[in-house]
Amino acid sequence: MAQISKSPELLLPAGDLDRMRAAFDFGADAVYAGQPRYSLRARNNDFKLENLRTGIAEAHARGKKFLVASNILPHNDKLKRYLADMAPVVEMKPDALIMADPGLIMMVRERWPDLPIHLSVQANTVNFAGVKFWQKQGLKRVILSRELSLDEVAQIRQECPDMELEVFVHGALCIAYSGRCLLSGYFNHRDANQGTCTNACRWDYKLGDAFEDEAGQAQAIKFDFHKAVEQADRDFSAAGGTERHPLADQTYLIEESQRPGELMPIQEDEHGTYIMNSKDLRAVEHVQRLVEIGVDSLKIEGRTKSRYYVSRAAQVYRRAIDDAVAGRSFDPTLLAELDGLSNRGYTSGFYQRHRSQDTQNYLDGHSKARRSQYVGEVRSIDAQGWADIEVKNRFEVGDRLEIIHPSGNEILELTEMRGKDGEPVMAAAGNGVAVSIRLPARYQGALIARLLT
Repeated sequence: MAQISKSPELLLPAGDLDRMRAAFDFGADAVYAGQPRYSLRARNNDFKLENLRTGIAEAHARGKKFLVASNILPHNDKLKRYLADMAPVVEMKPDALIMADPGLIMMVRERWPDLPIHLSVQANTVNFAGVKFWQKQGLKRVILSRELSLDEVAQIRQECPDMELEVFVHGALCIAYSGRCLLSGYFNHRDANQGTCTNACRWDYKLGDAFEDEAGQAQAIKFDFHKAVEQADRDFSAAGGTERHPLADQTYLIEESQRPGELMPIQEDEHGTYIMNSKDLRAVEHVQRLVEIGVDSLKIEGRTKSRYYVSRAAQVYRRAIDDAVAGRSFDPTLLAELDGLSNRGYTSGFYQRHRSQDTQNYLDGHSKARRSQYVGEVRSIDAQGWADIEVKNRFEVGDRLEIIHPSGNEILELTEMRGKDGEPVMAAAGNGVAVSIRLPARYQGALIARLLT
């Protein structure tokens, strides 16, 4: 495999300053964050003005980039103060604004013509003509829609050689086109396009049992759906609209058009039903192709995720990028490294329509061979080598632990552990428990994962 001269930017999410620092420690070239009012993360967002100022200054001091998301799709009331609110942010000299709305882009271009603007994935750019349009508007980079295949990304690169292109390689996928979803607004009056998505597609929809016949098979309840809705609406109105809607507790069987007669209950397991819940994107096995295509930035989603998520994802994708640039073959053990992260199952999304047999082999084999679970963070290490651990999940003496640190990871078997008063203990029961284990001093601030297999 030939060595590639150009290395793409590795772009990580920053939900707060600690996660920003972790991203940089573990290999990120840049991070993105945004003000709660004007980005699509109004909740769990620690980047008020003072923290933005600190984050941008720290990033630049480390020779890294800090991008500010301002990608809301605003209604009229948010236009009035937008420029005034953004003025102090622009003064902090972020490396770019990430924007989606054409009106806001026009306003920023008129006020600050030299400020770099990256077009958000929310703008749904799926072809090279769209990229060329935004290039003519003076934008520096286009973040392509998640709904593109690798071949389509390659064609856009060929047709637009002078425009920076960015793609997502890891994180949550939305059931709506590039995130433009209305479910949360419908259920909760909290609009995803205003940064307040409640992730209604991922809710635990607990439904009652379907009707079963004597053989234990689920059977459809025959009724006129439209009449049932009309009657339920009348009952609901008669109750003053304060009671639960009668149809809210109705169990249905669904029939897919290509499988006539195959009735499927809307239920999944003991945890509930997730009828619209997409798997998460994992495209680490496609990094080599994206590097060869010449994509400028590889982006990871997850501004609300943990420091462990940010650290592990940055570390894994840093290695994948470095291997691709150096001409080394893809290391399939990287797939397993990502299995310990919080996820709803993985998919390569739209990048590859059909997996090859070779890909399937290492997806199954290596990924299942070494799974792990995040269990703690190292808070301090004393002179005797006892490390105070902030426990996140249960682990115990005899477990094999992976110590995750920017200087390199190490696997060890836990042979002893102490409680908060120095007494010997066999297990750290779970979140909130304080224990100590022996570790070398260099692992100050490390993250800890327990190997499951």
